[in-house]
Amino acid sequence: MGQDLIDALRDGLPAEVVVDDPDRVESFRFDKAQFCPAGIPAAVVLVRERAHVEHTLRTASRLGVPVVPQGARSGLSGAANAIDGCVVLSLERMDHIVEIDTANRIAVVEPGVFNAVLSRAVGEHGLFYPPDPSSWEFCTIGGNLATNSGGLCCVKYGVTTDYVRGLEVVLASGEVVTTGRRTVKGVAGYDLTKLFVGSEGTLGVITQAILGLRPETERPRTIGALFDSPASAAAAVSAVMAAGHVPSLLEIMDATCIRAVDDMKRMDLPADAGAMLLAQSDRGPAAAQEIAAIGDLFRQAGATDVVEAVDPAEGELLLEARRVVLLALERLGTTLIDDVCVPLSRLSDLFEGVEKIAATHGVLIGVVGHAGDGNMHPTVVFDASDEAAVRLARRAYGAVMELSLELGGTITGEHGIGVLKKPWLAAEIGPVGMRLHRDIKRVLDPQNILNPGKVFDVAEPG
Repeated sequence: MGQDLIDALRDGLPAEVVVDDPDRVESFRFDKAQFCPAGIPAAVVLVRERAHVEHTLRTASRLGVPVVPQGARSGLSGAANAIDGCVVLSLERMDHIVEIDTANRIAVVEPGVFNAVLSRAVGEHGLFYPPDPSSWEFCTIGGNLATNSGGLCCVKYGVTTDYVRGLEVVLASGEVVTTGRRTVKGVAGYDLTKLFVGSEGTLGVITQAILGLRPETERPRTIGALFDSPASAAAAVSAVMAAGHVPSLLEIMDATCIRAVDDMKRMDLPADAGAMLLAQSDRGPAAAQEIAAIGDLFRQAGATDVVEAVDPAEGELLLEARRVVLLALERLGTTLIDDVCVPLSRLSDLFEGVEKIAATHGVLIGVVGHAGDGNMHPTVVFDASDEAAVRLARRAYGAVMELSLELGGTITGEHGIGVLKKPWLAAEIGPVGMRLHRDIKRVLDPQNILNPGKVFDVAEPG
């Protein structure tokens, strides 16, 4: 099958697009998730246009070969990991911004466009694309679509799916379907666009997206506050939201994260701080008033120190502490990054529960996240060379997900299920939900060639 597959792929593709050299293929096996299995691909296809995707999927469908779509491989759940004998379909080179329509406030883009590249390009037209994952400099729009990514601004502006007007998708058969439309409104037929967003490459391969844009925001005002404990910081978050404020950013870091960042960046952050909140308002002339009101609520909730940035440069310096948290934690050991989301009213319970989980399993867990919408990233840090430490870390990781479900939350807010979280999906969506997932998968991918084994297994267990 190996050479037959390569020959069949090359029969309809430029020779340089199909890669089977083992050394080059090796670099396409993994995304950034830890402890997720990965196989050895039979080939990597570096597609440059939709026709390449169509040919690849027609060939794979005819030969019954699995296909794993990939973007920049920056994911954190193993969804882009290769499978033995598969074709890795790399979309990195489909990186064109096809159109920026200022009158209708939309951009038409290919999946390989980096988030930051799109943001800067529309910014030149006085427009704003809000979804901004922390990895925005090296994650692609296609990957953002596949996992319905959020980011630092999602508390006010929402997540990726809120900006997707329509898609062009190549199905497992090689057929092309277009979903949605360029207009703001439209309810003709089922919302297939929402179905493909967040599907992690299991239902089709997105080759183009129509994305909604907003007018460029005013320069934000930034405030930071220190607290004795995550509980008091969580209380401050609830107070801000209950008062009707809609900050454009509201982020939290616990003591472990604060110390890790200070060790890395030497930012003179207090070693005894229990938690830090960062907030921004981009309401133009009203921003100063909103930030002042948020600062007052921070103090009323027990903030030990509240500092407002004097200018945008100082505001960016404050945000730098938040942006480098995961890099700082990686300096302490191997990391397993959770991605749970709970109701704001249970945020304090989440922090308390994570602290107990860390103590019970004897592991270090740093918690950072999007406080404004309850999406937290408890990150387990451990020594990967110690088998006992690895076992404890994985148990702690799972315990955090179970805690999020107990608190009425979800096991993933923006990173996706992939391989890492598969064991917990059924607990969240239930048996009827699992049956519907399998039914939809069978309709769109009857041979189960698109990213098989990711998110859930098509066959019923047992």
